[in-house]
Amino acid sequence: MAEEQLLFILLLILRFIFATPIDTITINQTLADGNFLISKNNSFTLGFFTPGSSSYRYLGIWFYKVPRQTVVWVANRNNPINGSSGVVSINQYGNLVLYSNLEEKIPVWSTNISAEDASASEAQLLDSGNLVLVKTTSKRIVWQSFDYPTNTMLRGMKFGLDQRRGLDWSLTSWRSADDPGNSEYSVKLDPRGSPQYFLYKGESRYWRSVPWPWRTIANVYNYSFVNTKHEIYFSYNYSDPSVIIRMMLDEGGFVKWFTWHEIEARWKEFWSAPKYRCEWYGVCGANSKCEPNNVNTFECSCLPGYEPKFPRDWHLRDGSGGCVRRRLQSSPDCENGDGFLKVEHVKVPDTTAATWVAMGMTHLDCEHECKKNCSCSAFSSIPIAGKGTGCLAWYGDLMDIIDLSDYSGYDLYIRVDAFELAVDGSKSYRFLQKKGMLVVGIPSLISVWLVIIIFIYFWFWKRRKAVISKNRLNKKIFDSSIGLNNYEDSLEENGLRGSGNQPNLIFFDFSTILAATNNFSATNILGQGGFGSVYKGKLSNGQEIAVKRMSKNSKQGIREFKNEAILIAKLQHRNLVKLIGCCIQKKEQVLIYEYLPNKSLDSFLFDQERRFLLDWEMRFNIIIGIARGILYLHQDSRLRIIHRDLKSSNILLDGEMNPKISDFGMARLFRSDQIQDVTNRVVGTYGYMSPEYAVFGKFSVKSDVFSFGVILLEIISGKRSNGFNQEDTSLSLIGHISLCLIAQPTACIENFFG
Repeated sequence: MAEEQLLFILLLILRFIFATPIDTITINQTLADGNFLISKNNSFTLGFFTPGSSSYRYLGIWFYKVPRQTVVWVANRNNPINGSSGVVSINQYGNLVLYSNLEEKIPVWSTNISAEDASASEAQLLDSGNLVLVKTTSKRIVWQSFDYPTNTMLRGMKFGLDQRRGLDWSLTSWRSADDPGNSEYSVKLDPRGSPQYFLYKGESRYWRSVPWPWRTIANVYNYSFVNTKHEIYFSYNYSDPSVIIRMMLDEGGFVKWFTWHEIEARWKEFWSAPKYRCEWYGVCGANSKCEPNNVNTFECSCLPGYEPKFPRDWHLRDGSGGCVRRRLQSSPDCENGDGFLKVEHVKVPDTTAATWVAMGMTHLDCEHECKKNCSCSAFSSIPIAGKGTGCLAWYGDLMDIIDLSDYSGYDLYIRVDAFELAVDGSKSYRFLQKKGMLVVGIPSLISVWLVIIIFIYFWFWKRRKAVISKNRLNKKIFDSSIGLNNYEDSLEENGLRGSGNQPNLIFFDFSTILAATNNFSATNILGQGGFGSVYKGKLSNGQEIAVKRMSKNSKQGIREFKNEAILIAKLQHRNLVKLIGCCIQKKEQVLIYEYLPNKSLDSFLFDQERRFLLDWEMRFNIIIGIARGILYLHQDSRLRIIHRDLKSSNILLDGEMNPKISDFGMARLFRSDQIQDVTNRVVGTYGYMSPEYAVFGKFSVKSDVFSFGVILLEIISGKRSNGFNQEDTSLSLIGHISLCLIAQPTACIENFFG
C-alpha cells in the first residue's frame, strides 16, 4: 500500500514538471488561488498575488520572465480579497468572474458584458499581456484587459480614447506599493485642439505632454499615433520580443519609462516626467515662458508684448499670476498695425485653446489667417509627416510654455500691437545701423591693421612656442594606453593656462572619451541637468568613470567649467567627489570623475522601491558624511569655499554608501577674513536656497548650512523639498513642516518623520 502511494505521488510530481503551461480558461474550468495562467511563449502570468506588506489578495498579470514580480494589470484593484480562497471562472452568461470563495454568490469583479452564446466563451492570456474573452467558434474578442488599463502601458496597448465605444484608455496610479487601488494621480488624453496628454492630481492638471505631432518620444522609436473620427490613441511596438519596455504612472505621480536589463537583473528608467519645476503645469501662469536652464535669474519671463500681472510677486519669484498685455487693443480693426514676434524653440502652449486652421498651409498663409481674426493670439507652423505644414492657431491666453532649446521645440509667433513692433524694429534698426557703420569703416582700416596684425601674430607665435617647450619639459608623461595627452593649445584658448596645471589633473583625448562612453550612447546616461548630461564610461584599462559633458546650449559656460575643474583638483577629502581629469578639445568641455555606483542620494530618498534600503543607521552616517564634507569646505581646507548649490541630487554615494559632495560649478572662494558676499547672479536650486540669498543675493557659509538643513529634512522625512506636493503648492517642504509643527506638532512628527 505504501509503495502504491509513493508511486502515485511520483506520478503527480512528474506531471507537474512536464505539464504544458495553461493559457486558457473555458466555461467548465476554474482558476483557484495558487494556480496560474501562463501565456503561450512564457511572456506573462495571470494569477493571485499580494502586493508589498499587504495581507489582501488580488488577481493580476505580471511578467513571467522577470524574476522580480512586476504587476502590469489588476482586476479587482479596488475590491481586494481577504484570504487565499479566491477563484476565477466563466459563468453561464459568458462573463469572466472573480469570487472570494466557491460559496460566494456575488462576484468581487466581473467583465460585465452581455454576450450571446455564453457556452462558447473562453478566456485566454496572450503573449502581449492582454487577457481576452473570446467566442470559441468565431474567435471574436468580446472583452480585453487592454481596454481597461491600470497603471501600466505595454507594447501593443492603446493609450487614448475610443469615442465610439466610450472607452477611456488612461492610466491611474496605485495608492501605494501595498495598495493597487485607484489613487488621485491619472494620465489622460485631451483631444481638443491638438491632442495632448495631461497628468492630473485629482481634478487639477499637474503636467502636460508636448502636443501632437511629436518629434521623438524618449527611446521609443517604433510608435504610432492614430487620430480618426472614432479613435485617438498612441501605441508602441517592438519586433524583438527579447526587449521588454513598459510605461507606468507610479504612486508619487511620475510618468516613467523602463526597460528590463537582464544582465543587471533590474528595471532601468530611461525617461520620466515631471523632472523639474518648469514642467509643473502653468507654474509661470498665463502668457509667459518658463526656462528650466535659466540659472542666472527667475525662470519665468513674460511673452513679447506682455508684462507681469503682479510685479511684486514676480520680484519674489512667484510667477503663478502670469502676465497681461501692456496695452489693451482699442482698435476694432486689429488687422491694421498688429503683427507677430517670434519665440524660438518652445513647448507650444496648451492646445485646448487652439485649432488646426488647415494642413498643407504655408507660413505666410498661416500668419494671414491668424492676423485677420482679432481673437487669435498666436500661431505656429508645424511640419506633419505626409501632410506638409500645418497651421495651429491659439485663441485667448497662452498657458504652459517651456523653453525647449535643448530639445528642438517649435517656433511660436506671438501677436503684438504696432507699438511693440516699432520697439522691436527700432532695436533691429539700431543694430543694423551700427553694423552698417562697421561695414564702411572696416575696409578703410584693413590696410593699416594688416601689417600690425602680422607682426603681432609672429611675436606671439614665437613667445608661445617657447612657453610650450618649457611646459612640456615640466609636464608629467601619462600612460598612452588610455589616451592621455597634454592640451596646451586648448587650455590656453579656454583660459585654463595659468591655473590649470594641477599635478592631479589628467588631460584626456576626446577620442578616448568617445570610446569609453560608446559615442555618448543614451543607454549610458546617468543623469541630466542644466549643464548637460553625465555618462557612465569605461577606459581601456578597465577603470569605470563618470563623464560630465557640457551641453552646447547650457547656460553654464567656460566660467563654471573652469571653476569646477580648478577647484576640485585642489580639494582632497573622503566626502568630496574625486575629479580624475578633463578634456577640452573640438569645442567640447568634459570633466571626468570617479564612478560612484549608487548614483545620487535623491535616487534613494524619493524612489518608492529603493528608499527602504536606507535604514536609520545608514541615513545617520550619510548625514555625518555630508557634514564632514561641508566642514572641510568651510573650515579645514586651504581655501574657504561656499558651494551655493547643495542639494540631494548633488550628493553622490559610493559602493559603501559613503556620501560625496559634487558639482562645484557654482562654488565661490572666500578670503580667510571674509564673512559675506553679494551677487546679482543668483544661482542654485529653489527649495534649497536660503531666503536672503534667493531674494537679495547675499551668501555666506550660512547659505550652505541652510541647504544642508533642507537635505537633512529630506533624509529624515523621505519627502522632496522643491517637488513637495500638498494642497498649498506655494510652500516648500520646510514651509509645510514649519506650519505643521505650529498647528499640530504630534501629527506632524508622525506624518513627516514617522
